[in-house]
Amino acid sequence: MTTSPEELLPATRRALLHRIAVAQAEGRAPSLVAAVVRDGRAVWHGSRSSMDGHAPDENVQYRIGSITKAFTAVLVLRLRDEGVLDLGDPLEKHLPGTGAGEATIAELLAHTGGLAAESPAPWWERTPGALRPELSDVLGERPLVHPVGRRHHYSNPGYTLLGALVEEVRGAPWEEVLHREVLEPLGLDRTGAQPRAPHAGGWAVHPWADVLLPEPVEDLGRMAPAGQLWSTTGDLARFAAFLARGDDRVLSADSVREMRTPAAPAEAADVMDGATYGLGLQIQHRHGRLLVGHSGSLPGFLANLTISVGDDVAAVVLANCTSGPLLGAVGADLVRIVAEAEPRIPEPWRPLREVDPSVLELAGQWYWGTHGYGLRVTADGRLSLGPLSGNGRSSRFRANGDGTWTGLEGYYHGELLRAVRRPDGSVSHLDLGSFVFTRQPYDDGATVPGGVDPEGWRGIG
Repeated sequence: MTTSPEELLPATRRALLHRIAVAQAEGRAPSLVAAVVRDGRAVWHGSRSSMDGHAPDENVQYRIGSITKAFTAVLVLRLRDEGVLDLGDPLEKHLPGTGAGEATIAELLAHTGGLAAESPAPWWERTPGALRPELSDVLGERPLVHPVGRRHHYSNPGYTLLGALVEEVRGAPWEEVLHREVLEPLGLDRTGAQPRAPHAGGWAVHPWADVLLPEPVEDLGRMAPAGQLWSTTGDLARFAAFLARGDDRVLSADSVREMRTPAAPAEAADVMDGATYGLGLQIQHRHGRLLVGHSGSLPGFLANLTISVGDDVAAVVLANCTSGPLLGAVGADLVRIVAEAEPRIPEPWRPLREVDPSVLELAGQWYWGTHGYGLRVTADGRLSLGPLSGNGRSSRFRANGDGTWTGLEGYYHGELLRAVRRPDGSVSHLDLGSFVFTRQPYDDGATVPGGVDPEGWRGIG
């Protein structure tokens, strides 16, 4: 994937290069390669290497570790969208006999299924997958370490089960299904379960000396859906654009938005850190931005994919060392550099082509008790409700086609909004999940729960 040097301003490109140069030097990485995506396409590529004349480009493969989980999650969401399964289904319904079938598919996607973080010894990342040929070998004698659904506990075996679920339903190996249903449609021809030249070698860097040790490269076998894939910054840039916008050949915009939505109860430390988990994607709040994506690591490799949907900017960072550079921080910084130096230019405002008078009638000021709210009809044909001042509950609403509207965010997500009309057809009030919104505070001409004092508003003498 070649990018034009004019895509970003020279000062922005230098700032990006400086950031990855610092990361490679201070993190002592044999090589580090990065890409930035804006407006759905790669606009910058950079790399640093310890070998003169051998800097990797956007086509060199690195192992991406747990970023693989996002690919597996896409396959599962495709099954849901086809109606083959429901995310609320227990695993046992589709993949019986695992001993962990009480967990729902959604809980496995969000790491809330109660499963152990790792498979039994020996450590699966540095030993052949042939040592764990069956699901029982991956899960061990004690697959559950927490009550199902109660807490977020990151689980690699959980994604092994999701990969096995895909194989069971599709009747084909996970790798084959992934290639056919995701990699081919998105044009990710440099992504796969096995390395293909050119690819980086994996290294361990001595913590107290500037020397290297080659890391073994193992086929993970059953654990592949949790961390097997190799990819490039070029391919992951395309994948980042897909996760931000969707692609109906693979997964709709609504479904990838669902992946990016928090789905796991956060631990107290996670709340403080501003981090949680969606369906196959990590979510964090950093430097005032909501970032989604995933990190990855396997012996010899580090990887990070970071997306700011609000800024329409994403970053990919890959390195071939077991530890060293903090790629999550690097990815967040690359996004921040572009978003702050060259902020997104919004689309021009355009009026609605037409509007239903009965909908326009709802626009304006409303009161929930004494709290003032404004209701707008937006250019996309939706309603937007929010407080006139200070903090308060707000949401956009989607029309249902029958005169009612469904909330899309926050407290009102999924709640029904309807206009209650008088016998003459005029609007009396709005009913939002039993909350009554009136044109005046405690309007005595509307049906206010508990009624309105007949003497009305008064002062105190």
